[in-house]
Amino acid sequence: MLQLSLTEQIVSVLSAVVLFSSFALLAQVRLVAAVHAFAWQGALVAAVTALMATVGSEPHLYFSAVLTLGLKALLIPWMLHRLIRRLALDRHVETIPYPALVILFGAGLVLFSYWVVLPIERLGFAATRNVIALTLAVVLLGLLMMVVRRQVVSQVIGFMSMENGLFLAAVAATKGMPMVVELGVAFDVLVAAVLFGVFFLQIRESIDSLDVDRLNRLTEAETE
Repeated sequence: MLQLSLTEQIVSVLSAVVLFSSFALLAQVRLVAAVHAFAWQGALVAAVTALMATVGSEPHLYFSAVLTLGLKALLIPWMLHRLIRRLALDRHVETIPYPALVILFGAGLVLFSYWVVLPIERLGFAATRNVIALTLAVVLLGLLMMVVRRQVVSQVIGFMSMENGLFLAAVAATKGMPMVVELGVAFDVLVAAVLFGVFFLQIRESIDSLDVDRLNRLTEAETE
């Protein structure tokens, strides 16, 4: 870390905070608190993107940072808040089986990410060495959240967190994707959020629950 410039050190520290926000998402039992953690994660991703634009002298990344801030820190969390209120889940508390074991397994995924990146880490620029490993860990923690959670809304937040990790990894590894690609990805994420909301409302009206276990039992009953 001491060999990096001040801006590069800030990028590494903010990337680590993004990783910590993934652990916060994984540990949250209330949906509203999870949405708040996701919003902060989006804001941190936007900040890291803006700093990567400064480090790599890539002006188009400033636009990506503004787009990320508006979409993932403001618009999508606002949509999720409205969806949670309409589904009457704002006071819902989700029980996580073996929470300590889940967090410990998440820490193991962080170590695994550093082990995977180690062979290619030496080829990266100074500002990207830790960032790539951290963003891979964010992706894996988002996947873990989708596996251990039973509420569909929580799983969607995990999916969005995975997208944050993938976006940040692309920014760190390639200094940003072409603008057309970034706009297309942002539009796809926004459309996915809208469609998820519509599907959740329809499912809630049909069976009065968004619990994955209940949906699985319903499928098994129909099969029998």
